[in-house]
Amino acid sequence: VNVGRGHRYPGTCPVILAIFLLNLTVQLVKTSSDYDPYKILGVSRSASQAEIKKAYKSLAREWHPDKNKDPKAEDMFIKISKSYEILSNEERRSNFDRYGQMDDNQPFGQSQHHGFRSFHNSFYFDESFFHFPRSRDFADSKYLLHHAQFNSDVLPDSHKRPYLIKVTYEWCFACIHIEPVWKETVQELEPLGVGIGIVDLGYERRLANQLGAHRAPSIIGLVNGRVTFFHQAVVREHLRQFIEDLLPHKLVERITDNNYLAFLDNWHVENKPSVLLFDQVPIVPLLYKLTAFAFRDYVRFGYVDQGDTHCTRLLRQFNINTYAPTMLLFKEDTEKPVDIIQARGMKRQIMDEFVSNNKFLQVPRLVNQQLFDELCPVKQYCVLLITGEDQAFLPGNKAFLDFASANRKEVLRFAYVYQRHQQPLCQALLHSQGFTLSSGQWQKHTVVILERRSQAGKVLYRSVSGGWNGSEEDKYHLHEQLELLQKDPTYLTSDATLPELNNEMAPIFIIQWMNAAYDYILQIYDDLLYSNWREMMPILSLIFSALFILFGTVIIQAMNFHFSTPVCELNIQSSESVLLIGQCSRPPKKDFVEVTELTDITYTSNLVKLRPGHINVVLVLTNASKNALLRKFAKEVFSFSGTQTLHFSFLNADKHRHWMPSLLRSASDATDREGHSDEDEEPSDYKYFCLFRPVFTGDDPNDSSTETSFSSDSRRKSRSRSRSIHHKLDRLGLWMERLMEGTLPRLQVPVWPSLDETANSSSTDS
Repeated sequence: VNVGRGHRYPGTCPVILAIFLLNLTVQLVKTSSDYDPYKILGVSRSASQAEIKKAYKSLAREWHPDKNKDPKAEDMFIKISKSYEILSNEERRSNFDRYGQMDDNQPFGQSQHHGFRSFHNSFYFDESFFHFPRSRDFADSKYLLHHAQFNSDVLPDSHKRPYLIKVTYEWCFACIHIEPVWKETVQELEPLGVGIGIVDLGYERRLANQLGAHRAPSIIGLVNGRVTFFHQAVVREHLRQFIEDLLPHKLVERITDNNYLAFLDNWHVENKPSVLLFDQVPIVPLLYKLTAFAFRDYVRFGYVDQGDTHCTRLLRQFNINTYAPTMLLFKEDTEKPVDIIQARGMKRQIMDEFVSNNKFLQVPRLVNQQLFDELCPVKQYCVLLITGEDQAFLPGNKAFLDFASANRKEVLRFAYVYQRHQQPLCQALLHSQGFTLSSGQWQKHTVVILERRSQAGKVLYRSVSGGWNGSEEDKYHLHEQLELLQKDPTYLTSDATLPELNNEMAPIFIIQWMNAAYDYILQIYDDLLYSNWREMMPILSLIFSALFILFGTVIIQAMNFHFSTPVCELNIQSSESVLLIGQCSRPPKKDFVEVTELTDITYTSNLVKLRPGHINVVLVLTNASKNALLRKFAKEVFSFSGTQTLHFSFLNADKHRHWMPSLLRSASDATDREGHSDEDEEPSDYKYFCLFRPVFTGDDPNDSSTETSFSSDSRRKSRSRSRSIHHKLDRLGLWMERLMEGTLPRLQVPVWPSLDETANSSSTDS
């Protein structure tokens, strides 16, 4: 074949295209054959959703790692879960049936344009020929996280170092675009001490749900067990700043000539050594912040900018070489560091080793149980000084520090404790010595040599005789005791079980609550800002439910007050104290009593046609006694006003003079007729009433003893002049109790008197 310039062999393009399409077909077939969810679940391609679900449940129970001890059980369970995830979704199942791919975000064959872009994104050149779909990098496999591993290892470790976690998916083509930036970021941050993790959304759905990651790709930061999503453009600088912002504030204090003395002298308050880093850069390096975060419970960290003009005295005092970063570590002696390192390229491993070897003071104070466990582990000899914090104890404490500095041995640890803060511990160690630990009486040092025998708190110990005053004789005597201990392990003759130490450094409850509330508010703000509605729905639902209940209750009460109070509430200050119960359709409120005046309009509905089972208590009064008696009446019957079958009314005797005498005559006639009637005669449909006699004071005591008699109008008027009107109803409450019990005598009447007839008659005042 002779192919020259300007000529093109007509068969070349079809052959290349055919080879390319053949390779594509082979790759598709290979991919489909490598992973077939139908075969894994053991169902046919025409299986219904019910059959797929049934097969999944059966296989999941069989291959669950908690029940199946087969080494391949976990991998098989993951494949089963992934297969069900594909086939349970109709769109994913359709994509797999047509194209052998399972990403429902970018299905093949949507259009010519989308198909070409999907083709372009899915194929790329690597060391081998076309890859489809993209296989996971071998280097990424060491970062893969599993649910159990995350909760047992990563979550606790996040309190010592931050984690950067990528959520990806095997069929996620968008994840390819961030891969170069991710690799560069990992190479930069991992040597600094940042933990790296990768979560496969297809295999670790449970872990993804725990993290709140429902799409790929996602990038998550994990610090102190708190999950934070990265929402900016995936750039290396942004990811680095994202990790730095997750760290707690004030991890490192800026140190100058003005504050370095106060910083170093604060060791006795914080009970921690101090580290100073000297460097040329104006900002605190991320490497130093990460080291400070890892050791923040043990050491205090400060940073000195060597280029700052306010640090010249500090540089001159410690003779700092300005050409390389320098770290100084101080303990009780603030004028001379106990250790120093200097290197042009500070490595995290070097810094960790430097701080870890010096994370305790020479003589630390026992302030919590964790410090005691680390400083005095099992099978470790500890020399403990029990002292106080007053000025009188300072010389003895200083002498004990000098002795510990001169007798540094691996088999010995020195510590001290304030008896006022750790009284249970001191009482357990000094109980056999007969010491009194009250702050007013105990005024001497005591040295105790002890050995931890178990984590449960059992110790062997011995108190050094003679106490401790810090004299040369005391130092010699203590040195002699320690020499005897090394020669004879049975030197410790006493045993005790120590209680757990009080945590002197624990923040008060209000501070803990404020910190927790601050973190919670930040999380809600972050979710609202970036519309993480899936995670916010439970919280929003709770908030809106509470607001609905609150405002609904307020609105209902306001409406009831607006529509009901003007009609039904009694206004006893007015001369026209009339209540029409027929106009009020609701039951009585609990904060007032509804009283209706019996008039020509209300008399029939409230008394004549009173429904069976209902009781109406009628107060008969005059214009002169109206206001006073209504107040007293409402007070006495208030506790009985909650039932809907009990009604309260009043009748004005000045308007209806003959109503009460007519009622009594009807009752008397009914009694006479009842006495002369035959026993076999059926009684008529009688009404009945009970009488309450007002309370009187006078010469005749019998007038106030019976409840069924009724005095004349002249006697009532004469009695009212000698006693306040409202006292007439003092015993109404007791009478109401007997009324409700049904023990009062009943007077029967055939019909109730008519107000119209009695009003027109002329008779004496009732």
